[in-house]
Amino acid sequence: MEWLADPTAWLGLLTLIVLELVLGIDNLVFIAILADKLPPHQRDRARLIGLSLALLMRLGLLASISWLVTLTQPLFEVFDKSFSGRDLIMLFGGVFLLFKATMELHERLEGHVAQRTGNVAYAMFWPIVAQIVVLDAVFSLDAVITAVGMVDELAVMMIAVIVSIGVMIVASKPLTRFVNAHPTVIMLCLGFLMMIGFALTAEGLGFHIPKGYLYAAIGFSILIEVFNQIARARRKKSAQGVLPVRERTAHAVMRLLGGRSLAVEEVGEEVADLLGEPDATQGPLFDRRERVMISGVLQLADRPIRTLMTPRAKVDCIDLADDPETIRLKLMHSSYSRLPLIRNGAVDEPLGFVHKKELLKEYLAGNEPNLEHLARRAINLLESFSVLNALEQMRQESTHIAFVINEFGDFMGVLSMTDILESIAGELPDASEIEGPDIVEEGEGFRVNGALNLNQIRQRTGFQAQATEDYQTLAGLVMSLLDRLPVVGDSLVYEGWRLTVAAVEERRVTQVSMTRET
Repeated sequence: MEWLADPTAWLGLLTLIVLELVLGIDNLVFIAILADKLPPHQRDRARLIGLSLALLMRLGLLASISWLVTLTQPLFEVFDKSFSGRDLIMLFGGVFLLFKATMELHERLEGHVAQRTGNVAYAMFWPIVAQIVVLDAVFSLDAVITAVGMVDELAVMMIAVIVSIGVMIVASKPLTRFVNAHPTVIMLCLGFLMMIGFALTAEGLGFHIPKGYLYAAIGFSILIEVFNQIARARRKKSAQGVLPVRERTAHAVMRLLGGRSLAVEEVGEEVADLLGEPDATQGPLFDRRERVMISGVLQLADRPIRTLMTPRAKVDCIDLADDPETIRLKLMHSSYSRLPLIRNGAVDEPLGFVHKKELLKEYLAGNEPNLEHLARRAINLLESFSVLNALEQMRQESTHIAFVINEFGDFMGVLSMTDILESIAGELPDASEIEGPDIVEEGEGFRVNGALNLNQIRQRTGFQAQATEDYQTLAGLVMSLLDRLPVVGDSLVYEGWRLTVAAVEERRVTQVSMTRET
């Protein structure tokens, strides 16, 4: 144990540990690649068995140094070239590494690597372990020969081997997870294995390649890959800073539905890689109407219900205080199938709603309907609720209508299932639209109903205004931009469009002319 007091022995130990780790990383990477072919619950076990066998092999080889010396003695000659046991092991190991690395590269380049979802055909456990054993034998012999050539003390060699394998066992799981999550790293590691396999094959045939050249090439490649991973991480961070991944994915889907290619800067690298490139020769993959519907579905989780509801000013209510004739007239002139019920003109406090068809049945039967008896309870939804949340609430309550309120509990409007369907499929015609369509082509522009929602206008005209908390309709946008009550003839430019007030009724903008600015 005199070596414990020798500083050069400690320096040799540290140097040997570093070299053993460098040699062992190649072994660990290939074990990770082989273990990845197994079912998930067997992978950790395979890695531990592989590294434990590597430790036992290296300790066994170190304990039989005298036998290792005999491996360098010639066994036979071929064309004046003598082959020793060490040469045969190197030759066999090099060919094995070249074969396995080439097969792995071929599978990944051809896209034959099994997907991680669905029915995956995993490899058998013990055949994979057998390949790991062969791999351990090749790398263990190289590691032991390196150790024997560096230090003289057997204890130093064994300590270096035990420490290096212990470090690899601890680092095996996170390193494997990192390698499998980065395809470029896998390709780089397979390239390293091919280089090592070629070097071992050449050495087995008697052509010595200085390992310094080999490690320099590997180190330079690792440095380049580090820069590549840093660049990828920064691009990902930059893309996430512009839009969250959900919005980037939705944007990418809509671009592809229209047959347009994607820029990595727009949607992020992970989304662009996932979706790939559309076939430019086929044109748009989906019809415009399909794109409108898919766009509507993708917006359900982010779109507030205040952008869909029928506002309070346009809601037809039945007042319990009205006389029967007034109620009959309201039923005749209302285009809605469900009407809120109020008392004494208190629009802010609806009592519920009634079905028009139930009232009509009573009238046709010659009876005077009992409105309070026919009234049904409506659920109240906060105006900031998303359409998706509102749909789930209405489904749970088995209702087709909901009252929309603000944070103070004031009645703001009515939301129906038809409104939600229109947010997906676009405007649906009903009896309330007998006056004509909401958007009419007019020369080089459009004549648009001021009460139309901005999201619907964007889908049908390309006008890129977005609904906000302050306004959801075209009329609301015009009033917000003018900052006053508009009059016929008022004109302004917004988002490359000229908006001209064409009609006003009772302080409401009913018609707006829209033309693109050239």
